[in-house]
Amino acid sequence: MMFEAKISLSEVMAALSTMTFILISVRVIGNMTKKNILPAGPWPLPIVRNLLQLGEHPHLSFIQMRKNYGDVFLLKLGIVPVVVVNGLETVKQVLLRDAESFAGRPKIHIFSFFADGKSLSFSVEYGESWKLHKKIASKALRFFSKSEAKTSTCSCLLEEHVCAEASALVKMILELSLEKSAIDLTGITICTVANVVCVLCFGKRYEYNDEEFLSMIRINADFLKATSVVNSADFIPWFHYLPIPAVKAAHGFYEVLNNFINHLRDITDALISISNDKRSDGKAPLLSNDKIISTVNDVFGAGFDTVSTCLFWIFLYLVNNPDIQTKIQEEIDGKIGLRSPRFDDRKDLHYTEAFISEILRHTSFIPFTIPHRATKETILSGYLIPQDTLSANLFMFHNDIWHFIIVTSLRKVLVFGMGIRKCLGEDIACNEIFIILTTILQQLKLEKCLQDQLDLTPVYGLSMKPKPYQIQVALCT
Repeated sequence: MMFEAKISLSEVMAALSTMTFILISVRVIGNMTKKNILPAGPWPLPIVRNLLQLGEHPHLSFIQMRKNYGDVFLLKLGIVPVVVVNGLETVKQVLLRDAESFAGRPKIHIFSFFADGKSLSFSVEYGESWKLHKKIASKALRFFSKSEAKTSTCSCLLEEHVCAEASALVKMILELSLEKSAIDLTGITICTVANVVCVLCFGKRYEYNDEEFLSMIRINADFLKATSVVNSADFIPWFHYLPIPAVKAAHGFYEVLNNFINHLRDITDALISISNDKRSDGKAPLLSNDKIISTVNDVFGAGFDTVSTCLFWIFLYLVNNPDIQTKIQEEIDGKIGLRSPRFDDRKDLHYTEAFISEILRHTSFIPFTIPHRATKETILSGYLIPQDTLSANLFMFHNDIWHFIIVTSLRKVLVFGMGIRKCLGEDIACNEIFIILTTILQQLKLEKCLQDQLDLTPVYGLSMKPKPYQIQVALCT
């Protein structure tokens, strides 16, 4: 028996809608099963989104957010999506195991002031040109650090300069201590470290009262102070045209720095020489004069804030922990004696090296890496990461208790970054910190001022510094 089937248009549409719903549901469930979804994060406000939720101390705000959302969470800062990464394994995936996928820099406004976007450290694009730039800069730094010293007692020209500046610092400390009982080491420490960088970059050192030299140091301090908070112009484009202090400071800093660089010699000569060498394929690598100058800017800018900030913390912890200072001095007496400390002594002064490493870990004075940008869509800890900004929260990374116990060998590395974008000057900085510390403690004892209560709470910034403090000094007996 035959039946005539009549299907209405509404029934067809209903069937199609049902099938579409089923297909979409299967797709969504499949994605959820694979966890290929964006990370969770705090609910954003209109326009500013999550900017106000960062507060005055973003690294501490991230600690609470991590408790709520896990090691990987998403923020919306203005129009920019930002993925914050915490924890050992997650940070290692971003900076080491999957480094190529996260090797870019975000296109944020303040980076455009850094050598007109040609900076090695802040360059937005990652590719063959950037790799060549980094390779040449690395060779130039190695070339200078291994240049023959003018005196036979030093292993290289860099060691000779660092040792000379450390001795000059001790002399200046003694002179100041004769004038007043309590002294602040901040200014003369900055001058010492800045002079090492000036010799490295320009082939010239400056007297501590040189006005041009002091002007450069002041403008750098103003820049760091102005950029100590999140810059809203980086995340909300129409803020570019407002007189925001961080933007004005960045522009002023690089204008003064470019005018200051008129004594270029050592690093610049090395860069020019190496960039003119023929590659194995017979082609000359292209590194423009602008990129050479920007590399010198990078070395100068990064070279003295990290080292000087580390020394500020070292001096504070030494006067707050005199028993540790005594152990370091006993090690110096036993392993070095009366001769001047040298780079090679680092391998023998284990307690001193451990103290420096623990200062870097415990203070975590550089709480964040320079932001990374995903160069392609990728997966991180099961989350889908589009091409956006990534910020590795090193403060939380350093202060994981299990990390402190298990991964002690990575402590120093984190201040200078890891992987492809790692700071090129790490070895120079570690050698410089070691020489300055041991030269001072070989001759002087640093003491807390009577009745002073030392505050170990940091002042938030790109590099977090201790609050102002004074110390007393005495000659070692």
